[in-house]
Amino acid sequence: MKIKICGFTQAQNARDAAMLGIDAIGLVFYQKSPRHVDMSQALEIVQALPPFVNRVGLFVNADSEFIDEVLCEVPIDTLQFHGDETPQECAQYAMPFIKALRVNAKTDIVQQAEAYQQASGLLLDAYNPNSYGGTGENFDWELANVDIDLPVILAGGLNPETAKQAVDQVNPYALDVSSGVEKEKGIKDIEKIKQFIKQATL
Repeated sequence: MKIKICGFTQAQNARDAAMLGIDAIGLVFYQKSPRHVDMSQALEIVQALPPFVNRVGLFVNADSEFIDEVLCEVPIDTLQFHGDETPQECAQYAMPFIKALRVNAKTDIVQQAEAYQQASGLLLDAYNPNSYGGTGENFDWELANVDIDLPVILAGGLNPETAKQAVDQVNPYALDVSSGVEKEKGIKDIEKIKQFIKQATL
């Protein structure tokens, strides 16, 4: 089970988490998020990481000029789009990207997977009309049991208590957690991360 932890704001905190063997860390380039980082923070975090950790940059309806600026300053491996970006907007950077969907009963995940077939993976998160992720809310995971070609990354409401259930119920390619392993917004709890990894990989 691949594990991504999103929303780091401190370099040492990210390094401590990465040293536990997680697969990816997420950096939030969205000013309305409490886990937002500027480019100098992001660069410091990235430079602190050990090798073989995928560095994911998260954007929400960002201007292409801003994304280009970030890519010039911060070595990022994968883009993650959490807004209303079109498939063409996501693909224009010629980089691996993940498209996040806010899922409810009306979401046609199969149709979205076909539309975003150039994506490296589809991230399924809870639908909240006022937020683009990071809410700690979950959704009906039965909706995530779909037959699509893209790897499914499950997010929303994940924590050490729900990780095993999420894996058992959905069997996704990866889990993506943020608020569920935090001490406070943007600061991760290393003990919670250890427990999360243990439960997700049972």
